[in-house]
Amino acid sequence: MKKRFWSFVVSILVLSLLLTACGGGAATPAAPQEAATQAPQQGAASAEDTIIIGAALCLTGIQAPLDEPALRGAQLAVDVINEKGGVLGKKVQLINLDGKSDPVTVGNVAVQLIQQGAKAIITPSDFDFGSPASREAQKAGLVGISPAASSPLFSSTVLGDKQFTMSMWNTTMGAAAAEYAYNVLGYRSVYVVTDTFIDYTKSLSRYFIVAFKNLGGEVMFEDTYTQGAQDFSAQLARIQALEKKPDFLYISSYMPDLGMIIRTIREAGIDLPIVGGDSYDDPGLFEALGAEYGSNIYFTTHSWVSPDTSPDMKQFLEYYKAKYGSDPDAMWVVTGWDVVNILTKAMEIAGSTDGAAMAKAMEDTEWNLLTGKLDWSDAASGHETNKESAIVILTEGKPSFWGWYRPAVIPPP
Repeated sequence: MKKRFWSFVVSILVLSLLLTACGGGAATPAAPQEAATQAPQQGAASAEDTIIIGAALCLTGIQAPLDEPALRGAQLAVDVINEKGGVLGKKVQLINLDGKSDPVTVGNVAVQLIQQGAKAIITPSDFDFGSPASREAQKAGLVGISPAASSPLFSSTVLGDKQFTMSMWNTTMGAAAAEYAYNVLGYRSVYVVTDTFIDYTKSLSRYFIVAFKNLGGEVMFEDTYTQGAQDFSAQLARIQALEKKPDFLYISSYMPDLGMIIRTIREAGIDLPIVGGDSYDDPGLFEALGAEYGSNIYFTTHSWVSPDTSPDMKQFLEYYKAKYGSDPDAMWVVTGWDVVNILTKAMEIAGSTDGAAMAKAMEDTEWNLLTGKLDWSDAASGHETNKESAIVILTEGKPSFWGWYRPAVIPPP
Protein backbone atom coordinates (compact mmCIF):
# COMPACT_ATOMS: atom_id res chain seq x y z
CA MET A 1 0.00 0.00 0.00
CA LYS A 2 2.82 2.43 0.91
CA LYS A 3 4.59 1.58 -2.33
CA ARG A 4 1.45 2.43 -4.32
CA PHE A 5 1.01 5.64 -2.35
CA TRP A 6 4.54 6.89 -3.03
CA SER A 7 4.23 5.88 -6.71
CA PHE A 8 1.11 8.04 -6.89
CA VAL A 9 2.87 10.97 -5.23
CA VAL A 10 5.84 10.70 -7.60
CA SER A 11 3.46 10.64 -10.59
CA ILE A 12 1.75 13.82 -9.36
CA LEU A 13 5.11 15.57 -8.94
CA VAL A 14 6.27 14.58 -12.40
CA LEU A 15 3.02 15.77 -13.94
CA SER A 16 3.34 19.07 -12.06
CA LEU A 17 6.89 19.58 -13.37
CA LEU A 18 5.76 18.86 -16.93
CA LEU A 19 2.95 21.41 -16.68
CA THR A 20 5.37 24.01 -15.31
CA ALA A 21 7.77 23.37 -18.18
CA CYS A 22 4.92 23.97 -20.62
CA GLY A 23 4.22 27.44 -19.25
CA GLY A 24 2.88 26.95 -15.75
CA GLY A 25 -0.59 27.32 -14.36
CA ALA A 26 -3.82 25.91 -15.63
CA ALA A 27 -4.48 26.28 -19.36
CA THR A 28 -7.09 28.89 -20.24
CA PRO A 29 -9.54 27.60 -22.88
CA ALA A 30 -10.11 29.78 -25.94
CA ALA A 31 -13.40 31.57 -26.26
CA PRO A 32 -15.79 29.68 -28.56
CA GLN A 33 -15.28 32.13 -31.44
CA GLU A 34 -11.49 32.00 -31.12
CA ALA A 35 -11.47 28.22 -30.88
CA ALA A 36 -13.46 27.98 -34.09
CA THR A 37 -11.30 30.40 -36.02
CA GLN A 38 -7.96 29.19 -34.73
CA ALA A 39 -8.58 25.50 -35.35
CA PRO A 40 -5.83 24.32 -37.73
CA GLN A 41 -6.78 22.94 -41.08
CA GLN A 42 -6.25 19.24 -41.64
CA GLY A 43 -2.60 18.68 -42.49
CA ALA A 44 -1.63 22.23 -41.48
CA ALA A 45 2.09 22.94 -41.31
CA SER A 46 3.94 23.95 -38.16
CA ALA A 47 4.03 27.62 -37.11
CA GLU A 48 7.55 28.03 -38.52
CA ASP A 49 6.35 26.91 -41.94
CA THR A 50 3.17 29.01 -41.98
CA ILE A 51 2.38 32.59 -42.98
CA ILE A 52 -0.71 33.84 -41.17
CA ILE A 53 -3.05 36.32 -42.82
CA GLY A 54 -5.43 37.78 -40.27
CA ALA A 55 -8.95 38.97 -41.06
CA ALA A 56 -11.38 40.99 -38.95
CA LEU A 57 -14.28 40.48 -41.35
CA CYS A 58 -17.79 40.73 -39.93
CA LEU A 59 -19.83 37.53 -39.98
CA THR A 60 -22.70 38.99 -37.95
CA GLY A 61 -24.52 42.32 -38.01
CA ILE A 62 -25.17 44.85 -40.74
CA GLN A 63 -21.76 44.48 -42.39
CA ALA A 64 -22.01 40.68 -42.79
CA PRO A 65 -23.64 40.63 -46.27
CA LEU A 66 -20.43 42.19 -47.67
CA ASP A 67 -17.82 40.55 -45.45
CA GLU A 68 -19.03 36.97 -45.13
CA PRO A 69 -18.92 36.27 -48.88
CA ALA A 70 -15.50 37.97 -49.04
CA LEU A 71 -14.23 35.57 -46.37
CA ARG A 72 -15.35 32.61 -48.47
CA GLY A 73 -13.45 33.97 -51.46
CA ALA A 74 -10.38 34.67 -49.32
CA GLN A 75 -10.33 31.13 -47.90
CA LEU A 76 -10.68 29.69 -51.41
CA ALA A 77 -7.68 31.74 -52.54
CA VAL A 78 -5.63 30.42 -49.61
CA ASP A 79 -6.57 26.83 -50.48
CA VAL A 80 -5.58 27.24 -54.14
CA ILE A 81 -2.31 29.02 -53.26
CA ASN A 82 -1.39 26.23 -50.83
CA GLU A 83 -2.19 23.57 -53.42
CA LYS A 84 0.29 25.29 -55.71
CA GLY A 85 3.06 25.28 -53.12
CA GLY A 86 2.28 28.25 -50.89
CA VAL A 87 4.26 31.49 -50.64
CA LEU A 88 7.98 31.93 -49.98
CA GLY A 89 8.24 28.20 -49.37
CA LYS A 90 5.55 28.30 -46.65
CA LYS A 91 1.89 27.44 -46.36
CA VAL A 92 -0.62 30.25 -45.85
CA GLN A 93 -3.19 30.17 -43.02
CA LEU A 94 -6.18 32.50 -42.90
CA ILE A 95 -7.55 33.29 -39.44
CA ASN A 96 -10.73 35.36 -39.19
CA LEU A 97 -12.17 36.73 -35.97
CA ASP A 98 -15.70 38.11 -36.30
CA GLY A 99 -15.73 41.91 -36.14
CA LYS A 100 -19.49 41.72 -35.38
CA SER A 101 -20.19 44.96 -37.29
CA ASP A 102 -18.86 46.91 -34.32
CA PRO A 103 -15.85 49.24 -34.73
CA VAL A 104 -14.55 48.57 -31.21
CA THR A 105 -14.74 44.81 -31.70
CA VAL A 106 -13.01 45.11 -35.07
CA GLY A 107 -10.11 46.98 -33.49
CA ASN A 108 -9.87 44.48 -30.64
CA VAL A 109 -9.82 41.40 -32.87
CA ALA A 110 -7.17 43.03 -35.06
CA VAL A 111 -4.96 43.28 -31.96
CA GLN A 112 -5.62 39.59 -31.23
CA LEU A 113 -4.69 38.62 -34.78
CA ILE A 114 -1.45 40.57 -34.61
CA GLN A 115 -0.62 38.86 -31.30
CA GLN A 116 -1.22 35.51 -33.01
CA GLY A 117 1.45 36.36 -35.58
CA ALA A 118 -0.54 37.71 -38.53
CA LYS A 119 1.67 39.22 -41.25
CA ALA A 120 -1.14 41.24 -42.85
CA ILE A 121 -4.69 42.23 -41.88
CA ILE A 122 -7.82 42.09 -44.02
CA THR A 123 -10.33 44.65 -42.75
CA PRO A 124 -14.11 45.00 -43.21
CA SER A 125 -15.37 46.61 -46.42
CA ASP A 126 -16.29 49.96 -44.93
CA PHE A 127 -14.36 52.89 -43.45
CA ASP A 128 -16.36 53.18 -40.21
CA PHE A 129 -16.13 49.46 -39.48
CA GLY A 130 -12.77 48.72 -41.12
CA SER A 131 -10.54 51.64 -40.12
CA PRO A 132 -9.98 50.46 -36.52
CA ALA A 133 -8.34 47.28 -37.87
CA SER A 134 -6.22 49.28 -40.30
CA ARG A 135 -5.02 51.57 -37.51
CA GLU A 136 -3.90 48.54 -35.48
CA ALA A 137 -2.14 47.09 -38.52
CA GLN A 138 -0.34 50.38 -39.07
CA LYS A 139 0.81 50.48 -35.43
CA ALA A 140 2.27 46.99 -35.87
CA GLY A 141 4.00 47.89 -39.16
CA LEU A 142 1.75 45.58 -41.18
CA VAL A 143 -0.14 46.01 -44.42
CA GLY A 144 -3.87 46.38 -43.89
CA ILE A 145 -6.26 46.10 -46.80
CA SER A 146 -10.03 46.31 -47.20
CA PRO A 147 -11.69 44.32 -49.98
CA ALA A 148 -14.21 47.05 -50.82
CA ALA A 149 -14.21 50.10 -48.51
CA SER A 150 -14.92 52.93 -50.93
CA SER A 151 -14.72 56.06 -48.77
CA PRO A 152 -11.77 58.32 -49.72
CA LEU A 153 -11.07 58.38 -45.98
CA PHE A 154 -9.83 54.81 -46.38
CA SER A 155 -6.49 56.11 -47.55
CA SER A 156 -2.84 56.12 -46.57
CA THR A 157 -3.02 59.82 -45.73
CA VAL A 158 -5.66 59.12 -43.07
CA LEU A 159 -4.70 55.60 -41.91
CA GLY A 160 -0.98 55.29 -42.63
CA ASP A 161 1.47 54.41 -45.39
CA LYS A 162 0.84 50.64 -45.27
CA GLN A 163 -2.95 50.86 -45.56
CA PHE A 164 -4.97 50.19 -48.72
CA THR A 165 -8.45 49.59 -50.01
CA MET A 166 -8.96 47.55 -53.14
CA SER A 167 -12.14 49.44 -53.97
CA MET A 168 -12.57 52.38 -56.25
CA TRP A 169 -13.19 55.41 -54.09
CA ASN A 170 -16.64 56.99 -53.92
CA THR A 171 -15.23 59.74 -56.11
CA THR A 172 -15.11 57.20 -58.95
CA MET A 173 -18.28 55.32 -57.97
CA GLY A 174 -20.35 58.49 -57.68
CA ALA A 175 -18.96 59.97 -60.89
CA ALA A 176 -19.55 56.73 -62.81
CA ALA A 177 -23.22 56.72 -61.76
CA ALA A 178 -23.61 60.41 -62.65
CA GLU A 179 -22.02 60.08 -66.10
CA TYR A 180 -23.89 56.87 -66.87
CA ALA A 181 -27.22 58.49 -65.93
CA TYR A 182 -26.46 61.69 -67.87
CA ASN A 183 -24.55 60.42 -70.91
CA VAL A 184 -25.97 56.93 -71.43
CA LEU A 185 -29.51 57.07 -70.02
CA GLY A 186 -30.04 60.71 -70.98
CA TYR A 187 -31.35 61.88 -67.60
CA ARG A 188 -31.10 65.57 -66.70
CA SER A 189 -32.75 65.94 -63.26
CA VAL A 190 -32.53 63.95 -60.04
CA TYR A 191 -33.94 63.76 -56.51
CA VAL A 192 -31.25 62.58 -54.07
CA VAL A 193 -31.85 60.70 -50.82
CA THR A 194 -28.83 60.18 -48.56
CA ASP A 195 -28.72 57.77 -45.65
CA THR A 196 -26.80 59.48 -42.81
CA PHE A 197 -25.79 56.08 -41.39
CA ILE A 198 -22.07 55.96 -42.24
CA ASP A 199 -19.47 57.88 -44.21
CA TYR A 200 -19.92 55.55 -47.20
CA THR A 201 -23.52 56.56 -47.81
CA LYS A 202 -22.86 60.26 -47.17
CA SER A 203 -19.74 60.64 -49.30
CA LEU A 204 -21.19 58.58 -52.16
CA SER A 205 -24.07 61.04 -52.51
CA ARG A 206 -21.70 63.99 -52.18
CA TYR A 207 -19.48 62.93 -55.09
CA PHE A 208 -22.44 61.87 -57.22
CA ILE A 209 -24.00 65.33 -56.78
CA VAL A 210 -20.75 67.12 -57.65
CA ALA A 211 -20.30 65.03 -60.79
CA PHE A 212 -23.93 65.34 -61.93
CA LYS A 213 -23.94 69.11 -61.48
CA ASN A 214 -20.64 69.42 -63.35
CA LEU A 215 -22.29 67.69 -66.30
CA GLY A 216 -25.10 70.26 -66.28
CA GLY A 217 -27.62 68.09 -64.45
CA GLU A 218 -30.20 69.52 -62.04
CA VAL A 219 -30.36 68.25 -58.46
CA MET A 220 -33.96 69.08 -57.58
CA PHE A 221 -33.73 68.24 -53.88
CA GLU A 222 -31.29 66.69 -51.41
CA ASP A 223 -33.20 64.63 -48.86
CA THR A 224 -31.94 62.50 -45.95
CA TYR A 225 -32.87 59.28 -44.20
CA THR A 226 -31.51 57.58 -41.07
CA GLN A 227 -30.76 53.85 -41.19
CA GLY A 228 -32.92 51.96 -38.73
CA ALA A 229 -35.86 54.38 -38.88
CA GLN A 230 -37.85 51.92 -41.01
CA ASP A 231 -40.16 54.77 -42.03
CA PHE A 232 -39.81 56.49 -45.40
CA SER A 233 -43.19 58.23 -45.35
CA ALA A 234 -41.89 61.80 -44.93
CA GLN A 235 -39.45 61.47 -47.83
CA LEU A 236 -42.12 59.80 -49.95
CA ALA A 237 -44.53 62.69 -49.29
CA ARG A 238 -41.93 65.21 -50.45
CA ILE A 239 -41.31 63.26 -53.65
CA GLN A 240 -45.05 63.02 -54.34
CA ALA A 241 -45.53 66.75 -53.70
CA LEU A 242 -43.08 67.79 -56.43
CA GLU A 243 -44.77 69.80 -59.17
CA LYS A 244 -42.17 68.64 -61.66
CA LYS A 245 -41.02 65.03 -61.44
CA PRO A 246 -37.28 64.28 -61.65
CA ASP A 247 -35.92 62.00 -64.34
CA PHE A 248 -34.66 59.60 -61.68
CA LEU A 249 -33.97 59.05 -57.98
CA TYR A 250 -30.47 58.61 -56.57
CA ILE A 251 -30.68 56.74 -53.28
CA SER A 252 -27.53 56.19 -51.24
CA SER A 253 -28.50 53.73 -48.53
CA TYR A 254 -27.76 50.29 -47.17
CA MET A 255 -29.55 47.06 -46.44
CA PRO A 256 -31.78 46.21 -44.72
CA ASP A 257 -33.51 49.61 -44.96
CA LEU A 258 -32.67 50.03 -48.64
CA GLY A 259 -35.12 47.28 -49.56
CA MET A 260 -37.85 48.92 -47.50
CA ILE A 261 -37.18 52.33 -49.09
CA ILE A 262 -37.47 51.05 -52.66
CA ARG A 263 -40.55 48.94 -51.88
CA THR A 264 -42.23 51.98 -50.29
CA ILE A 265 -41.56 54.04 -53.41
CA ARG A 266 -42.80 51.35 -55.78
CA GLU A 267 -45.87 50.51 -53.69
CA ALA A 268 -46.84 54.22 -53.92
CA GLY A 269 -46.96 53.85 -57.71
CA ILE A 270 -43.72 55.75 -58.40
CA ASP A 271 -41.89 53.93 -61.16
CA LEU A 272 -39.05 56.45 -61.64
CA PRO A 273 -35.63 54.92 -62.38
CA ILE A 274 -33.52 54.43 -59.26
CA VAL A 275 -29.72 54.65 -59.27
CA GLY A 276 -27.30 53.74 -56.49
CA GLY A 277 -23.93 52.32 -55.49
CA ASP A 278 -22.38 48.98 -54.61
CA SER A 279 -24.54 48.44 -51.52
CA TYR A 280 -27.27 47.49 -54.02
CA ASP A 281 -25.17 44.46 -55.02
CA ASP A 282 -26.82 42.27 -52.39
CA PRO A 283 -28.91 39.13 -53.05
CA GLY A 284 -30.95 40.14 -50.01
CA LEU A 285 -32.07 43.28 -51.85
CA PHE A 286 -32.93 41.34 -55.01
CA GLU A 287 -35.04 38.96 -52.94
CA ALA A 288 -36.71 41.75 -50.97
CA LEU A 289 -37.79 43.54 -54.15
CA GLY A 290 -38.61 40.49 -56.25
CA ALA A 291 -40.10 40.64 -59.72
CA GLU A 292 -42.80 43.13 -58.70
CA TYR A 293 -40.58 45.92 -57.37
CA GLY A 294 -37.10 45.10 -58.63
CA SER A 295 -37.02 46.81 -62.03
CA ASN A 296 -35.67 50.01 -63.54
CA ILE A 297 -32.79 50.02 -61.04
CA TYR A 298 -29.16 50.74 -61.94
CA PHE A 299 -26.08 50.56 -59.73
CA THR A 300 -22.32 50.85 -59.81
CA THR A 301 -20.31 48.01 -58.30
CA HIS A 302 -17.01 46.12 -58.35
CA SER A 303 -17.36 43.17 -60.70
CA TRP A 304 -19.64 40.86 -62.58
CA VAL A 305 -19.44 37.17 -61.67
CA SER A 306 -19.99 35.14 -64.84
CA PRO A 307 -17.81 32.58 -66.65
CA ASP A 308 -17.89 34.67 -69.83
CA THR A 309 -16.38 37.71 -68.06
CA SER A 310 -12.82 36.42 -68.44
CA PRO A 311 -10.83 33.15 -68.44
CA ASP A 312 -9.66 33.98 -64.90
CA MET A 313 -13.26 34.36 -63.70
CA LYS A 314 -14.19 31.05 -65.33
CA GLN A 315 -11.34 29.34 -63.46
CA PHE A 316 -12.35 31.02 -60.19
CA LEU A 317 -15.94 29.79 -60.57
CA GLU A 318 -14.70 26.24 -61.15
CA TYR A 319 -12.59 26.43 -57.99
CA TYR A 320 -15.50 27.90 -56.06
CA LYS A 321 -17.99 25.22 -57.09
CA ALA A 322 -15.50 22.47 -56.30
CA LYS A 323 -15.02 23.81 -52.75
CA TYR A 324 -18.51 25.02 -51.85
CA GLY A 325 -20.71 22.85 -54.07
CA SER A 326 -22.57 25.74 -55.69
CA ASP A 327 -22.12 28.93 -57.66
CA PRO A 328 -21.40 32.15 -55.71
CA ASP A 329 -24.46 33.83 -54.25
CA ALA A 330 -22.87 37.29 -54.15
CA MET A 331 -20.31 39.32 -56.07
CA TRP A 332 -18.38 39.98 -52.85
CA VAL A 333 -16.70 36.56 -52.98
CA VAL A 334 -14.31 37.81 -55.66
CA THR A 335 -13.20 40.75 -53.51
CA GLY A 336 -11.86 38.32 -50.90
CA TRP A 337 -10.16 36.22 -53.57
CA ASP A 338 -8.46 39.27 -55.05
CA VAL A 339 -7.26 40.61 -51.68
CA VAL A 340 -5.51 37.37 -50.72
CA ASN A 341 -3.89 37.11 -54.14
CA ILE A 342 -2.63 40.70 -53.86
CA LEU A 343 -1.16 40.10 -50.40
CA THR A 344 0.58 36.86 -51.31
CA LYS A 345 1.89 38.21 -54.61
CA ALA A 346 3.23 41.27 -52.77
CA MET A 347 5.06 38.92 -50.38
CA GLU A 348 6.63 37.14 -53.33
CA ILE A 349 7.68 40.39 -55.02
CA ALA A 350 9.08 41.73 -51.74
CA GLY A 351 10.75 38.43 -50.92
CA SER A 352 9.45 38.72 -47.36
CA THR A 353 6.44 39.51 -45.18
CA ASP A 354 7.89 42.87 -44.15
CA GLY A 355 5.09 45.46 -44.16
CA ALA A 356 7.06 48.28 -45.76
CA ALA A 357 8.40 46.02 -48.53
CA MET A 358 4.93 44.60 -49.21
CA ALA A 359 3.39 48.09 -49.38
CA LYS A 360 6.05 49.18 -51.89
CA ALA A 361 5.34 46.10 -54.03
CA MET A 362 1.62 46.87 -53.97
CA GLU A 363 2.21 50.48 -55.00
CA ASP A 364 4.57 49.57 -57.85
CA THR A 365 2.47 46.79 -59.41
CA GLU A 366 -0.41 47.09 -61.87
CA TRP A 367 -2.94 44.48 -60.81
CA ASN A 368 -5.19 42.55 -63.19
CA LEU A 369 -7.96 41.28 -60.91
CA LEU A 370 -11.38 39.69 -61.03
CA THR A 371 -12.62 43.08 -59.85
CA GLY A 372 -10.93 44.84 -62.75
CA LYS A 373 -7.59 46.48 -63.43
CA LEU A 374 -6.12 48.31 -60.43
CA ASP A 375 -3.25 50.73 -59.99
CA TRP A 376 -2.59 52.43 -56.64
CA SER A 377 -1.04 55.86 -56.28
CA ASP A 378 1.85 56.25 -53.84
CA ALA A 379 1.37 56.72 -50.11
CA ALA A 380 1.87 60.48 -50.25
CA SER A 381 -1.18 60.81 -52.52
CA GLY A 382 -3.34 58.48 -50.46
CA HIS A 383 -3.05 55.10 -52.21
CA GLU A 384 -5.90 56.28 -54.41
CA THR A 385 -7.28 53.47 -56.56
CA ASN A 386 -7.37 53.93 -60.31
CA LYS A 387 -10.15 51.54 -61.25
CA GLU A 388 -13.20 51.06 -63.45
CA SER A 389 -16.75 50.59 -62.21
CA ALA A 390 -19.07 47.78 -63.24
CA ILE A 391 -22.62 48.88 -64.16
CA VAL A 392 -25.42 46.46 -63.30
CA ILE A 393 -29.13 46.72 -64.18
CA LEU A 394 -31.83 45.13 -62.03
CA THR A 395 -34.94 43.95 -63.89
CA GLU A 396 -37.72 41.97 -62.18
CA GLY A 397 -35.34 41.25 -59.32
CA LYS A 398 -32.66 39.81 -61.60
CA PRO A 399 -29.29 41.56 -62.13
CA SER A 400 -27.67 41.83 -65.56
CA PHE A 401 -24.30 43.25 -66.57
CA TRP A 402 -24.28 46.41 -68.69
CA GLY A 403 -20.50 46.80 -68.83
CA TRP A 404 -17.47 48.59 -67.38
CA TYR A 405 -17.46 52.36 -67.05
CA ARG A 406 -14.56 54.67 -66.30
CA PRO A 407 -15.76 58.25 -65.65
CA ALA A 408 -14.12 60.96 -67.71
CA VAL A 409 -13.95 63.39 -64.79
CA ILE A 410 -13.49 62.26 -61.18
CA PRO A 411 -14.16 64.85 -58.45
CA PRO A 412 -11.26 65.48 -56.07
CA PRO A 413 -11.66 63.81 -52.66
